[in-house]
Amino acid sequence: MPKITQAFVTAWDTAIRVEAAQRESRLASAVHDRGSITGESFTINFLGDDGSLLDANTVRHGDTEWSLADHSTPIVNMADFYKAFPLDRNDIPKMIVNPVTGGDYMGLLMAAKNRRIDDIIYKAARGSQLKKDGTSEALPSGQKIAHGSTGFTKAKIIEAKKIFRSNEADEFAGEELYITYDSLMLEDVLTDTTLTSADFMAVKMLQNGDISGKWMGFKWIPYNGIERAGGVSYPIAWAKSGIHFGKGYEEGNVGQRRDKKDAWQVSMGASYGAGRQDKKKVVEIAFQ
Repeated sequence: MPKITQAFVTAWDTAIRVEAAQRESRLASAVHDRGSITGESFTINFLGDDGSLLDANTVRHGDTEWSLADHSTPIVNMADFYKAFPLDRNDIPKMIVNPVTGGDYMGLLMAAKNRRIDDIIYKAARGSQLKKDGTSEALPSGQKIAHGSTGFTKAKIIEAKKIFRSNEADEFAGEELYITYDSLMLEDVLTDTTLTSADFMAVKMLQNGDISGKWMGFKWIPYNGIERAGGVSYPIAWAKSGIHFGKGYEEGNVGQRRDKKDAWQVSMGASYGAGRQDKKKVVEIAFQ
């Protein structure tokens, strides 16, 4: 019986298949863009409003009584980032697909850049806010919904909406409200028995298993970078004007490294920063 198995050929792939991962920035379009930033930091000028009424004028020709406005200036420091991929020049002639000239390496860098932008925005929403006078301000407890040893429920969504309404920071004040969600939140929402069938049908949740889009006053954004510590997750809800984001520089580069035996290198450097404009416009929603 003749054996010809050694004559079989292999069909080599003519494309590079990039592993599944988030590619685009999910949060950048949902915050206030300060554009290009010159310098090591940028400020956010804040003028407080205590919600008081216009004072009654009960004394004719009386002395002027001043009411002091609350001025503060948060500072956002820019942070630098860099990433590079090398490719040995001797490997290129052995490959059908060149990830350098084909743009695959640069595509990976762009994806890493976009994920970094989302991480900066997310952390700026929850973290301490540095101020010009040297003090810092954490997100107040009144802007945080405790996990209460429960999952992500409809009651917590309503509580978040209540906070924005109480702060005059919702759609009635011209704001766009956003909320992040991940796979754990998706599971809780789709299995929450307190949600009516009409709620599900309105956003085609059951048909598509999808809660993205606008629901209960929020635009839902899928984001897997939500912090989880000690079994507790910390998604955020925010008004678009409540978080500012700025770019310093962005530069991608492709070239040969003479000091590395002429290896090709694809790199990207960038500088970014984000900060809260108003603590009343961010809500942290914890759940187990």
